[in-house]
Amino acid sequence: MQHAVRSRAAIRTAGLTPVPRPRTPGVASLMDADALRVLHRAARGLLDDLPGLTDRLVALLREQEPAYRTALAKDPTASWQEVHRSLRHSVASLLDPRGARDAARRCSWRIGTTRAEQGLPLDALLHAFRLGGSLVWQRLVEETSRTAPEDVRLLVHVAADVWNFVDEHCTLVADAYRQTEWQLSRRRQNRARLLAAGLLDGTSRIADLPEAAQALGLPEQGRYVVVAVTGANPARSATARAAVVPDGTRVHWHSGAEVDYGIVLLGPGDDEPAPPGDAVPGGLRIGIGSPVEGLAAVGEARGLADTALGICPEGGGTVRLADHLPAALVVAGPDLGRALADRVLGPLLRLEPADRDVLLDTLTTWLDCDGSAQRAGERLY
Repeated sequence: MQHAVRSRAAIRTAGLTPVPRPRTPGVASLMDADALRVLHRAARGLLDDLPGLTDRLVALLREQEPAYRTALAKDPTASWQEVHRSLRHSVASLLDPRGARDAARRCSWRIGTTRAEQGLPLDALLHAFRLGGSLVWQRLVEETSRTAPEDVRLLVHVAADVWNFVDEHCTLVADAYRQTEWQLSRRRQNRARLLAAGLLDGTSRIADLPEAAQALGLPEQGRYVVVAVTGANPARSATARAAVVPDGTRVHWHSGAEVDYGIVLLGPGDDEPAPPGDAVPGGLRIGIGSPVEGLAAVGEARGLADTALGICPEGGGTVRLADHLPAALVVAGPDLGRALADRVLGPLLRLEPADRDVLLDTLTTWLDCDGSAQRAGERLY
């Protein structure tokens, strides 16, 4: 908007609206000049009583806008000063549209930014601006009625411009609000990602745990298990996550370069999440760790999930660590696994190949028969 007030000649008719009888340029200019004179006189009266105008708008906000009622109760001085500045710039724009325009726009933008940071609803903010516009127009009419009642009719020629000014600043404050809201959202998401990464890496400080709990929407105290998922392309990640963690489960997902981690809150008496069934996309590898106590132990839970994932076949599948502890030992500590195998199986490996094969075949058959010696004997002999 180039001016808060424009000449009436700039307002064009549209559609089937009857066209007024043509006036000579001289008559139009005189009428515009008279309307501006009346507007400026009334606006100067409003500036002289700006504190009173501010009090009236603050009272309206307290009465008609619950969200502002809370803000006014919390910090009445700052709210009053904000209203006062906005009204001062608005009324100044009526007197000097070109000179006051930029300052008025900066003021509205700053209000939109501040109120977004404070969490005031956008609808409440826009309602406040429209209440302010209505009050300014009402006071212009009242001031003109008091000083020169015969000139009230001339204000109709500038009414559209006054309301265009209000509309412009409503749009401006909404843009500032939404931009700030987006920036705050991105900042919260980035902070949550950093906090989740710290938990999973085991590098979080104890002092950061309350903030991490709030950012992730999870309690600081509770039983947790970490689920590691890999092998799904981005288009299938949502499907993969839904298949891994049952509906209704509280979980925060952290996307990594190659592996996604789910920090899963277990309910009272719950064990690890059950291995998913046929809903898992092909090629997906899932490692389910063992439960730990508290967010502070999520780094340990992540290590357990990585171990389970390391056991998972390359072609895909699900491994729950509790069901594969011997294999987990080998994956987690290869040197220890080799030492254990040498200690336990060393005597067997030193037997003659024929004797060793008989013993291993017998053991394999016995395991396949769930430890039944009778069935194993029937199968072997």
